[in-house]
This record gives sequence, structure tokens and C-alpha cells, in this order.
Amino acid sequence: MRAAPGLLGFGRHGRRGYGPGRRSRHQRARRNVARSNYSPAMSSTSPERRGVDSALDPSPATISELAGQAVEWMAAYHASLRDLPIAPRATAAAVREQLAEPLPVEGRDFADLLEVFREVIVPGSRHNGHPRFFGYVSAPGTAVASVADLLASTLNANLPAWRSAPAPTELEHVTIDWIKEALGCHPSAGGLFTSGGSMANFTALAAARHRHCGDEVATRGASAHPAPLRVYVSTETHHSIHKAAALLGIGRANVREVAVDARFRMDVDDLVRAIEADLAAGAEPFCVVATAGTVVTGAVDPLPEIAAVARRYGLWMHVDACYGGFARLAPSARPLFDGLAEADSIALDPHKWLYLPADCGCLIYRDPEAARAAFSLDADYTRVTQTEPAEAFAFWDYGLELSRRFRALKVWMLLGHAGSRAIGEAIEANLDCARHVAELIAASDDLELLAPVGLSIFCFRYLPPAARTGSRSEADEEELDRLNERIMLSLQQAGSSYLSNATVNGRFALRGCVLNYRTTRSDMEVLLDDVRRAAALSGAE
Repeated sequence: MRAAPGLLGFGRHGRRGYGPGRRSRHQRARRNVARSNYSPAMSSTSPERRGVDSALDPSPATISELAGQAVEWMAAYHASLRDLPIAPRATAAAVREQLAEPLPVEGRDFADLLEVFREVIVPGSRHNGHPRFFGYVSAPGTAVASVADLLASTLNANLPAWRSAPAPTELEHVTIDWIKEALGCHPSAGGLFTSGGSMANFTALAAARHRHCGDEVATRGASAHPAPLRVYVSTETHHSIHKAAALLGIGRANVREVAVDARFRMDVDDLVRAIEADLAAGAEPFCVVATAGTVVTGAVDPLPEIAAVARRYGLWMHVDACYGGFARLAPSARPLFDGLAEADSIALDPHKWLYLPADCGCLIYRDPEAARAAFSLDADYTRVTQTEPAEAFAFWDYGLELSRRFRALKVWMLLGHAGSRAIGEAIEANLDCARHVAELIAASDDLELLAPVGLSIFCFRYLPPAARTGSRSEADEEELDRLNERIMLSLQQAGSSYLSNATVNGRFALRGCVLNYRTTRSDMEVLLDDVRRAAALSGAE
């Protein structure tokens, strides 16, 4: 099904909308489009204007009209995703030229603004919901969750504490309980939603540091603890851990990178050697970060073995499961997550493999009181007067933020509407697609798999005829790197399929991640055809 011309913003201009000399939208004559039946200039806060439509307080009929226009676009967008070019051929200057204008003094019609969205924003966006968008770790979103976001924004609940949003707070507790059940966590575990995985990782590392250092660092700063702290990660760990260490005063130099095995999982023997060496040197190991789904290859670290090391040395075990954690819902992947519940904290991104729109991260604590000890701080303006424990609850005691969006609603609505079985089946299909493309790559003579498939991530490269037989020099390898980078850029510009890049064992890799319930085995076959076509256009001989 194709949308009506112009509804999505591609009907007239398509990719040509950013060509040289394209006039600003504000230099074009106004088209005769449907207009809302209110004037923004009628805005007023005076009692005499009550009941009159305004930009700030429109009537119910006008709200229905505005929402109807937006939902009409949303329905057409979902129906037409497969027909859209995945990435725009836009330049920053061209897009800015169409959007730039002085701060409006007087408002204008919503239909005009929606037209700019359709004609400039949509064509100038990358479409993460396309079934052949395999770049990075980006989910497609779902219609139900989009509607839930609209409802959450309308209710505008702020969730710092129970007293501020009683029912939304209880819904967040219920939804966190569902996630704990999906992960196999103990019922006594607790948690909260965050803006994303980076914030969840930062928050977990702060709690881990406090458990080790106590109040002295919180009160007097990092200098109060002169012995260097040590955090242990694998060489494949996400950079948000290093950033958190820098911002928490631990220092990036104190993040010890542990070797990985042939499947890019943390080498536990090397972890033990690093801990022993640091203890002998007078440093203080306090945290080990395992990864359940690395960003480059999708590897899942050996969680039970790492948990045993953490217990042996008294370390806080944090698991970055932002990408992979929800794959536990897929039967074929579940054994990989044995030991996950032993972690002291788990970071997740429901806006990845729960297919939710951004943003929505999550942090689970095995012992919520350890987090409360780190984050609880009394202030007169936040003093809680409720005496019943559930009603005295405050999320600010378990994380950094006070103002918090009602993120739980879209998680709850999606899980409640689809059910965990359907989501698990969709994840299983994603895993199958990754295995299928890996088999196709392995069976070909012009493609080379560069890493074992981890969950739904696959890394490979194209081999021109001269590179398919015999040995290759370092100069040959460098030329292959350059060729595959050109292939990636050509592929992205063509718009039918999209891969991102990675470095695997020092070599440039075409990297894909299947994270879309729309993607099929046929899409994987189209992808490889597109790669070969891009190779031909990139000078592969």
C-alpha cells in the first residue's frame, strides 16, 4: 500500500527536495491545504476569552481535528515504510535553509506546521522502522507505543515520587515487575525507567561506587578515597561505561579492559589476572561490568562465571543488557542469559528489543536499598509527608532525576497489548534472520563473515575477485577496508538497505543488526543483493 502523494512528504519532491537552489518553504507560495478552524492569534488568558479556541487551549473539537491530521499521517507512514528510501540525501545546510526563521511573534496555523513536518522533516529523516534498516541498534517503534506516548504527553504526569503521580507510579512498579519476570530476577529486586542505557549504566556505576566507598566520597569528594578504584570491562564494552567513570571521578584510566575470547566474550581468566594484579599494586577493585549483547558483535559474556568472580572478590556486578537483555524472551537465546539474575544491577533499553520508540531505558537493582543509600538526600522542598511506605516512595531515592516522564505507559501498553509470547516470537524471528544471512555469507565466495553471529548482529565484508583466493598482504587488507567503506556509503545513499560500520580484529566490517518485527528472510537476501550492487558501483574488480 502506498500513501497518497504528498502525505508522507515524498509525493512531489522525493529525494530531490534538497537539491541546490531549492527555495525555502517560507519563500514558496502557500498551497491550498486544509486549515484548522481556529486562529492562533486568538490566544488569551483573560476570563473573557474562556471557551474561545486558542493555540494554548483549543476546544475539544479542535483537539480532535489536530490529532486527526497527525494520526492520518502516522497511519500512512506505517503503511508505507517499506516504500520509503531509508536515509535522506540531505545536507545540513539544505535542511537548515528550509527550517530557519526568526522566533515567531504571532502563531500560525497547525496545518502549516504539519506541512513543514511532512515536506521537510520526514524526507530529511532516517527511517529506522524500515525492515532493511540494519544500522546501529535501533528499533522500529510500534503504533500502540506511539499512541501511548501521545496519551502520556496529554496526561503530562511527572514521576519524581508517588505523591506527584500516584497511579502512574504504581504502573511503573507493575511494569518493572513484568520486566523482572521476563529477566528471571528475584521478586525483591526493584528498578526504574531512565532516559536510556547510558543513564542506566551511569546510575548503576554510581551505586556501585557508593557501596564500596560509603558516604566519604559522597560528602568530601573523590580525594577522600586516595586508593585508586578499579572497574573491569571487556574490550567490547560500550563507551558509556568509560564516560560514567570519567564523570564519577573514578577516571577512565581506572577502567581496566579485559581480553575477549574468539567469540568476543570476556575472558574470565584474564579478568582474574587483572584483579589479582591490581590488588597486589594497592588498587581497590570494586565493580565488574559484563555485557549481554555487545554493540559490535552481539556477544553475551559468560555471566555465571563472572558472577562467581564478583562474589569471590566482593565486586559489584553490573550487566549492560541494553541491547540483548530482552532476547531472553526468545527460547533459542534464553540459555545465554543464565546468571543474569545474579547481577547487582542490570541496564536495559526497552527502546531497543521491546521495539519501543525512544526514549526508554531501564535499570534493575538486585538490592534496591543499596541504590537508596547512594541517591537518597533530604531537602525541605522534597520532604515527603506521607507515612504509608508505598505512598512515601520516591524515585529520586534510586536515581539521579527528579522530573521524570511517564515512560512506563508505553511499555505497559505494548506488553499488555502484544503479550510476551508475541514479542518473544518476533525476537526469535530476528535471531533467525541473522543466522540466515550468516549462512548465505558463509556459502558465498564474494562475502566473508568476520565474526560469529551474536544474537542478531552480523559482521562481514565484500571480497573482490582478486581477494578471493591466495594470501593477502597488509596493503591488500587496507585496500579491502577502503573498498568496504565505499560500499557502505554507496549502500546508504541508494536507500534500499542500510548497514553501519564496525572494526573487527582491526579490519573494517559491514555491520548489521536485525531489530525489527517487519524484517523477513527475504529482506536478508535483498540486503546481500544490494551490497553486491553497491560493490559494483564502488569500483570492485
